[in-house]
Amino acid sequence: MSERAEDILNRLPARLKEARRAQGLSLEAVANLSGVSRSMVSQIERGESSPTIATLWNLTRALQVDFAGLLDGEAPRDRVEVLRAAETPTIDNRGEGCRIRILSPPEEAGHHELYELVFAGGGVLESRPHARGAREQLVVIEGRVSVESGAARQELGAGDTARYAADVAHRIAAVGGPARAFLVVKDA
Repeated sequence: MSERAEDILNRLPARLKEARRAQGLSLEAVANLSGVSRSMVSQIERGESSPTIATLWNLTRALQVDFAGLLDGEAPRDRVEVLRAAETPTIDNRGEGCRIRILSPPEEAGHHELYELVFAGGGVLESRPHARGAREQLVVIEGRVSVESGAARQELGAGDTARYAADVAHRIAAVGGPARAFLVVKDA
């Protein structure tokens, strides 16, 4: 084995572990996101197993790290992650006249989620109850919306913020034209 290949194999376990910890992920979470068994992830991080290229590719995608950068030179200490507008995942079929842009990273799903809601005039997003204790915070950027949580209802304009229970049926609807808002969902 060349000295360069040996250097890469020596750095790889620490780099993968560092990337996992930087994301705040457990071994189990990385296993679920990557399709690589928990025990294999643990063995790779301890330097007890050398991953195949396919396994390494799955791990780097799950950890949202650059494949080549993981193997080269010094690991970057500072970085800014960018999700370009054209690459932002969207959901168009959850509501009527409502496009949902998913702004939070996939590993936050079910814990702390951030969305941009873009409503056409009359657009509606109806949601079933989330987990017990879940809450939402909605900030209106443009237009007007009504927010219903259980039996409570409020109307909001640009710049207004609503905080409400999301463990009951809830609904957000554009009022009098198009609207845009940011939604934070926090499960208990």
